[in-house]
Amino acid sequence: MLNQQQIKQQAGEYAAKYVKNGMTIGLGTGSTVFFLIKALAEKVKQGLQFSAVPTSLQTTKLAQELGITLTTLDDVNELALTIDGADEVDPQLQLIKGGGAALLQEKIVAAAGRQLIIIADESKMVKQLGAFPLPVEVITFGWKQVQQKIIKSGCENVALRMKDGKPLLTDHQHYILDCHYGKIEDAALLNTSLHAIPGVVETGLFINMATKIITGHADGNIEEISVQ
Repeated sequence: MLNQQQIKQQAGEYAAKYVKNGMTIGLGTGSTVFFLIKALAEKVKQGLQFSAVPTSLQTTKLAQELGITLTTLDDVNELALTIDGADEVDPQLQLIKGGGAALLQEKIVAAAGRQLIIIADESKMVKQLGAFPLPVEVITFGWKQVQQKIIKSGCENVALRMKDGKPLLTDHQHYILDCHYGKIEDAALLNTSLHAIPGVVETGLFINMATKIITGHADGNIEEISVQ
């Protein structure tokens, strides 16, 4: 049986096969994508030529170190595909993302791709979204007002994400509010209602965006689920 790191590695390496010569892709962020980036770097050494739009400073740094050609979203018309991870995936392929605080850039890049391929270990597959706290990215000005409005809308536990004793700042200099819903009954409706709160920049709900889920399992099997 594989441990969680091995499962993530297997899923990441498997997904690398979707990147073909000449493509411009979106390159996600996170512990499973780390293995994808490593696998793609090996393919570059073997002659694969592609360019990537990174979704975070973390991904930018790793990709540069490994010799992957990077570009920006403003320099391309469309991405062939984006490959990224997720914190939760439900049976309808709706996602919670943002555990790594890169949800804003991840969503912009995902929206620019013809496909969004999600790589995950089996622990991320859930029957209903919400056990993982939903990240909501907010501007720093007046963030407590946003927090209060989210609490009034029905989420009692809304915590400002901290790092090293200070509020975490995202790559775009925003805060993250982690919203502990427990269960999210209607993800699309929640996403819309959160966006209506002034000060909310983006939510970690990725609605009708994923086109394929690649799931690694402890028994070594890889499962692919595609949007019908």
